[in-house]
Amino acid sequence: MTEPNLSSPPQTPTPLPAGLPHVACVLLWYPLFTQPFIFREVEGLKRHLPLSVYSLYGPNLRHCSTEMLAAAHGVRTFGVRALFRFGLATLRQMLTHPLRFCRLFRRSLFHRWRSLEMLGENLWAFGAGCYLGRLFREEGIDLIYAPWPRGTATAAWVAADIAGIPFATSARGDNLDPADPDLASKLGAALFVRANNAADQARIEAFGQGEAQGRTVLVYNSLTLPPCPNGADSAHEEPGARRLDHTPVRLLALGRFDVTKGFDVLLKACAILRERGLDFSLTLAGGGGKVMGLGHLGAELVRMRKELSLEKEVGMPGLISHNELPRILGEHDIFVAPCVVHASGRRDGIPNTVIEALAYGLPVVSTTVNALPEVVRDHDTGLAVAPGDPEALATAVLWLVEHPEEARRMGRNGARLARKMFDPHTNNLRLAELFISRHALWKKTCAA
Repeated sequence: MTEPNLSSPPQTPTPLPAGLPHVACVLLWYPLFTQPFIFREVEGLKRHLPLSVYSLYGPNLRHCSTEMLAAAHGVRTFGVRALFRFGLATLRQMLTHPLRFCRLFRRSLFHRWRSLEMLGENLWAFGAGCYLGRLFREEGIDLIYAPWPRGTATAAWVAADIAGIPFATSARGDNLDPADPDLASKLGAALFVRANNAADQARIEAFGQGEAQGRTVLVYNSLTLPPCPNGADSAHEEPGARRLDHTPVRLLALGRFDVTKGFDVLLKACAILRERGLDFSLTLAGGGGKVMGLGHLGAELVRMRKELSLEKEVGMPGLISHNELPRILGEHDIFVAPCVVHASGRRDGIPNTVIEALAYGLPVVSTTVNALPEVVRDHDTGLAVAPGDPEALATAVLWLVEHPEEARRMGRNGARLARKMFDPHTNNLRLAELFISRHALWKKTCAA
């Protein structure tokens, strides 16, 4: 089976062999522009096995790429309009299977949640699970996949119990610390747990009392962008090398305005770069995110930029459509990912923006947080510094500027690594084979 070129138009799907398990993928939103890796994974899996997508919330298509908008037409979307159906299904379960209902309700909702928002998400997911359990049985679903271990895994677990089928889930950096109070139970109940980097695989297996020990499988994400327009159109070509001999040097940082991203550290590093006489510009693109008690993190970053007198050097264009990312990546010289571990324990795995930057041949300056060293290999594909250190971050950027040939070498190495490690065909096929083999083993165990 072959994976089509990411930049090619949609092709007529090849008929799938009979006997493959029909997988239901349960998400809060699909597609969502901040989750292109989920989109690439779901659409890739459809080429290897029967897969249907169920979105528990209403549509949210802001900033979605043309490709994402086209895929949205095949999604079963619920949202507020499903309130009556979810409520009726919940009532039916309570009346027809009271003991099972009480068990499911207790295990899903009787926890000390960190916020009313999380309680509300899981309450909605519980009702969705009651509805989906019966629906999945009617539609011949064989296995449920929740790519996130929070509300979607709650719905998947409830539905799986009602339908009498297994469910699988996935966990990532900030799902594990701080963790939801029901995470250990979900990991223990899942048929398998998918990790998308080696660092998080180890953390998942060590989580709690080792509920997922031996059932956690590493499958990296897939590249989400078309090939680099500067020449990396095949596995044997190199992306256009960054020159780094012009001014200003163009720095780029992309991502949610989240406390794990370290963008405040980056702004401090920019002040140091200016003091050291570097002629540079930074595009800091993103949005969303809140700081506890302080409001939107974006407003904090704007205020900080003003306090540091960086309005001239630092542009903040807001959210960038996925359609625009190839152009943005092609217009910059160095990518900076100053990720940190928040006081709560939250941290990133491998930010998808880092993968995209590597694939487009940008040398990357990042930190040593969690799984980042798996891709940003110090002095090989970029430079890695300690988190939370603006001085070290600025020094690393200056080193790349002062060593342009080394920077070009790192960019080429990074592009090769990204194409190999995050190859869509390899990773989607491996995930599909994982669903098929684990479901077959489950059926064999049930028949024994």
